[in-house]
Amino acid sequence: MAISLNESETGDKGEVFRDVHFTTDTGRGFSTELSTRIVDSSSGFGTIAEHPGNGFTSQVHLGRKLSENSSLQAADNGNDDTNPSDSRKRGAAVIEAHLKTAPSTPGVYRMLNARGDVLYVGKAKNLSKRVSAYTKPERQSVRIRRMISETESMEFVKTHTEAEALLLESNLIKRYAPRYNILLRDDKSFPHILLTGDHEFPQVLKHRGAQKRKGDYFGPFASVWAVNETLTVLQRAFLLRSCSDSIFANRSRPCLLHQIKRCSAPCVDRISKEDYAQLVAQAHQFLSGGSSEIQRHFSELMQEASDALEFEVAAQYRDRIRALTRVQARQDINVASLNEADVIAAHQAGGSTCVQVFFFRTGANYGNRSYFPTQTRDEDVETVLEAFIGQFYAKALPPKTILLSHDLPNRDLVAEALSVRGERKVTVLTPRRGEKRHLVDHALDNARAAHARRLAESSSQRKLLNGLADLLGMEAAPERIEVYDNSHVSGARAVGAMIVAGPEGLIKNAYRKFNIKGAANNGGDGFSPGDDYAMMREVLTRRFSRALKEDPDRAGGQWPDLLLIDGGKGQLGVALEVMEELGIDDLTIAAVAKGVERNAGREKIFLPERDRPLEPPARDPVLYFIQRLRDEAHRFAIGSHRQKRSGAIKRSILDDIPGVGAGRKRALLHHFGSPQAVAQAGRADLKAVDGISQGLADKIYDWFHPDG
Repeated sequence: MAISLNESETGDKGEVFRDVHFTTDTGRGFSTELSTRIVDSSSGFGTIAEHPGNGFTSQVHLGRKLSENSSLQAADNGNDDTNPSDSRKRGAAVIEAHLKTAPSTPGVYRMLNARGDVLYVGKAKNLSKRVSAYTKPERQSVRIRRMISETESMEFVKTHTEAEALLLESNLIKRYAPRYNILLRDDKSFPHILLTGDHEFPQVLKHRGAQKRKGDYFGPFASVWAVNETLTVLQRAFLLRSCSDSIFANRSRPCLLHQIKRCSAPCVDRISKEDYAQLVAQAHQFLSGGSSEIQRHFSELMQEASDALEFEVAAQYRDRIRALTRVQARQDINVASLNEADVIAAHQAGGSTCVQVFFFRTGANYGNRSYFPTQTRDEDVETVLEAFIGQFYAKALPPKTILLSHDLPNRDLVAEALSVRGERKVTVLTPRRGEKRHLVDHALDNARAAHARRLAESSSQRKLLNGLADLLGMEAAPERIEVYDNSHVSGARAVGAMIVAGPEGLIKNAYRKFNIKGAANNGGDGFSPGDDYAMMREVLTRRFSRALKEDPDRAGGQWPDLLLIDGGKGQLGVALEVMEELGIDDLTIAAVAKGVERNAGREKIFLPERDRPLEPPARDPVLYFIQRLRDEAHRFAIGSHRQKRSGAIKRSILDDIPGVGAGRKRALLHHFGSPQAVAQAGRADLKAVDGISQGLADKIYDWFHPDG
């Protein structure tokens, strides 16, 4: 959601009129625009002049101007009353004051704290009735009471229907990740198979992300492994090309894939356009669920070739049939009647929930994936499952049928909202018997097993964190560990890396990489290239200067309890100096160095104010845990450096010449053969290239010969 706020004018009675414009993308082909005018008067609460946009109108309360006699004065006068009961009363009073202007229509409400952070996003069929429930905190759960005590303001967005409210709620939860909502934190998109439609010889390839390229998309697949397996089958059975269009256009002889019978080599005319189109049609039929028909057709062709004594051709069809048979053999959980469906099952135990999703497309099992939504212990499994579905399909398009393990509190509403999202009817079912129930039970068994593994891993992780705290002398086990490392080659294209770990393991969406900017080889003054100490100083300074600026109160959960630095006593000294300069004195910092002759099993751990490093026993699980963290930081740093280096390798000396774009660069390379030859060419030679004028030829020549 994009929000613009403009203070436009001041009224006769001291009111401040503000115009607010919202733009919300709620899914494919479904977006929202709205404008409102907020009147911020001395009473502190706005009245609205509504300007409907594409479906939603809005009522927003931003800030308050309270009189001395206001019952809410304590909320704004800086009184730090830590009594939970008083805090809840203040929060309930804030909500009750907003209730006076809450509309009695469907919509979405947001609760905000004193800093303006979104605490909670909720939907309602009647906003006024729903919000009124929060004015009686004694009837709410512990989680909601805590939320009410932090509430300092509210915002409302009206919608035409409750289904639209559900869609908007899911999108806002995705955007703001409110602390008191059930959250699905896995935002990875699912891979698809793309059969391109913008080339006379279509290409089959793996695709992830926005579906902008022309062609047919098949999926989603639960994992990249499943996509790769299917692509291998497609290559063996239908001999479709997988190379890019540029490689295809420049081939002069067949590639290795043709030699191992996984491509028909259309790039060098080993197959006609008509015959290749037939292979594409067969692959399309296979991906659309017609594998049995394709297999029968191949069997008939194999028999015909055998009868005609064309045994090599018959053997090719035999190999293609085998490839199809192998992929069918792996589809052990199939239901022919389910052409397009997702099976979603949830298992809850120990205050946490595992949601298992199986994808069925064209009657085939496309794999499964486990999710562990963030929740409080008092949430029941039905509520968690409903919240999960809303957020899961906020980005992914829902299939025609969704089979669930539990009844949802608002099943009809969810089905209606998903139908709006998918622009077709979506059926949500909880089967009781039959083959569909068998699928749900199978998913439920997988959810139960995944949940047990997660609990075991979490228990093991917690033991390691406790052991690490004991080793380093920390008062409690760290909730967030940050590990830092640098990577470069003789100082060139240096990259700093930060990885994060916690009780749930590695937190990969919190990883960060830092392009080193202070080295002298980046132009101007700076530290010597390859100075690891200076690089670490830059990385830590940038990281914690930003943390002090964006989260000085450390309320956002982004501050570490423990810093691990890949290096020895020198790197530890640099980290301590940076923290002292920034005024940070309450973080545990340690440096991890390999042992004698860089022995990975004899690490030394350097700590401040300790003369001798710690040397844990070689088989200590905590030492192994530290090694894994250090190695993960090393892997991430090297990977980031290689990515940066490979990007630089692909650049040409022609890329920086003003006025020379892709087309002219291509013409120069075709004419001269290499960038170096272009650099050595004379003015007349440059002008002889198609598309190069005399003026541009002079500009190119002067670029490479600045002294004339």
